[in-house]
Amino acid sequence: MTAGQELAAVQPPAGPAAGLADAPRPAGRALLGAFAENRVAVAGLVLLVALVLFCFIGPHLYSTDQVHANLATANLAPGSPGHPLGTDNLGFDELGRLMAGGQASLEVGIAAALFATIFGALWGAVAAVAGGVVDALMMRIVDALSSIPSLFFLIFLAHVLSFSVPMLIIVIGYVAWLGPARLVRGEALTTISRDFVQAVKMMGGRTPRMVIRHVIPNAIGTMAVNATFQVADAILVVAALGYLGIGVPPPAADWGTMLSSGISFAEAGYWWMIFCPGLAIVLTVVAFNFIGDGLRDAFSVRARTR
Repeated sequence: MTAGQELAAVQPPAGPAAGLADAPRPAGRALLGAFAENRVAVAGLVLLVALVLFCFIGPHLYSTDQVHANLATANLAPGSPGHPLGTDNLGFDELGRLMAGGQASLEVGIAAALFATIFGALWGAVAAVAGGVVDALMMRIVDALSSIPSLFFLIFLAHVLSFSVPMLIIVIGYVAWLGPARLVRGEALTTISRDFVQAVKMMGGRTPRMVIRHVIPNAIGTMAVNATFQVADAILVVAALGYLGIGVPPPAADWGTMLSSGISFAEAGYWWMIFCPGLAIVLTVVAFNFIGDGLRDAFSVRARTR
């Protein structure tokens, strides 16, 4: 056998199978693969799924009365008969209260983050595509609103409006859209400088079509990553408002309201009233932050080309 024949025997045969093996993976599969490689992100996703099941499926398996107080069973320690995590100062079962409070916190946090991300993305994309005076005016509005302290503004609105879950979603989303607007505008400015977008613009493409068909799809990675951090921030805002007594109106509860009530009775030794909602807040925020880190890695150029 000659040297050329030996080399031919070692090399794999060229053909459709070889081309298929060398073909890049689809973008969606590559994205999921890059996310799955991040063990911290996967742990965050598992934790989030567990929290969602705990808050929304748990009440169907562990039914408690979270409307009528029962002072006869107030301040029972964890492990008491019928109350695995004890009760609070009004006699509400702490485990059931965690589930009910988690529903309000997650609903407001996720909905407010989606509202802020979508509205902010559209605002930033339109400003970048319009350019000129329109861009300057729209971004000066963002700068002006950013100069107002968010917590101060929320406290002011709480005394002007009657907060409910839908109102909390709108108010928190209205405060939180400023960050996504800036991020998406930066991404949009990069996108509209590309040749294919300039070609659409020269052919008379209108601003709404350019925003929806070209700018937003190219900024989807930035939007997805930012949305996870927006959810974590919104949950913290809901907890802060509840702690100040201007959160979800009673008899409903959120984790911030539970934490505020627990601190009032901390000196009496009722540690579980602080530990349970505090731990729930920390775990939820950590889960969304882990997922956000994983999405950021997955959407990066290096991860998409693996």
